[in-house]
Amino acid sequence: MQLDISLFTVFVYASITAIATGVGALPLYVMRKPSARLIALSGAVAAGLMGGASWGLMVEGFDLSVSKTILGALIGIVTIRLSHDWIESKDVKWGSISGADAKRIIMVVGVMFAHSFTEGVGVGVAFGGGERLAVWVTSAIALHNIPEGLAIALTMVPRGTSVARAGLWGIFSSLPQPLMAVPAFIFVLFFSPFLPVGLGFAAGAMGWMIFSEMLPEAREEASAVGVYSMATVAALLMFGFQALL
Repeated sequence: MQLDISLFTVFVYASITAIATGVGALPLYVMRKPSARLIALSGAVAAGLMGGASWGLMVEGFDLSVSKTILGALIGIVTIRLSHDWIESKDVKWGSISGADAKRIIMVVGVMFAHSFTEGVGVGVAFGGGERLAVWVTSAIALHNIPEGLAIALTMVPRGTSVARAGLWGIFSSLPQPLMAVPAFIFVLFFSPFLPVGLGFAAGAMGWMIFSEMLPEAREEASAVGVYSMATVAALLMFGFQALL
């Protein structure tokens, strides 16, 4: 471990990744009163970007352990599916929002919050390999987080939440990142074996959300050609950004 790196530095870098999630809500400031079709296509873009990010997480995990990454992905899919079924069976509210809209918001925020633990561990473990590696990992995670924040905003704003509040909820969903980064840096030898499982879990959970929630919702207000074209282009752009990083 690089002992010349302070715990404060680790915390600050991980906090930047959390703030990046809030940035994802900014496009909705520009789109003051977006049409249902525009919201749907924006959701397709967010799904594509998240899809590219999910594959990036799988690739990172494969570099560490293929079997652990696949195991993590399967656990992520099963966990999110069970959580979805449990929420569907409950009468839940999100502020003044209730019914299916509240359940959708809880699922999206919950998935982002859960997989943020893995990203925080990733930042902390990366610092164990030196600051140069950590800067690369932090930049990649921050880039991943922006479309996640957009997905949260697209779920909340059309249902009555302000853009500012949606951005704050995006940041909240990523708070586990700075909270987990410091202990992961301190106990890097303990956390490292679990990292590929966590990466796979995050990818699996987001993949489930993309194909079972985000894309079907976008298809309700936009054509299949439009939705899948936007999602594909967005995924390719994410692949390109990750390659540059």
